[in-house]
Amino acid sequence: MPVISTFYGILIYMYLTRKEHYPPHIHAFYGEYEAAFLISDGSLLNGRFPKNGISMVKEFISKYQKELMDMWETERYVKLPPLD
Repeated sequence: MPVISTFYGILIYMYLTRKEHYPPHIHAFYGEYEAAFLISDGSLLNGRFPKNGISMVKEFISKYQKELMDMWETERYVKLPPLD
């Protein structure tokens, strides 16, 4: 599971075996928290995450939605810049 980006202590990962992990989503880790977020709208798919972290992950997904979907569809990992 490659690291796609890191920002404010949040690590963003994606499993690159899309056939096993639908719907398209990313994984976020922050301290003891771990959650999956849908690429389509940034909503929490499963797991636990702090409220302020959820909003940052949603912002990240919104900013890089096209790139994240390209990675999901092609299974080609690309490192993305962190949030400013």
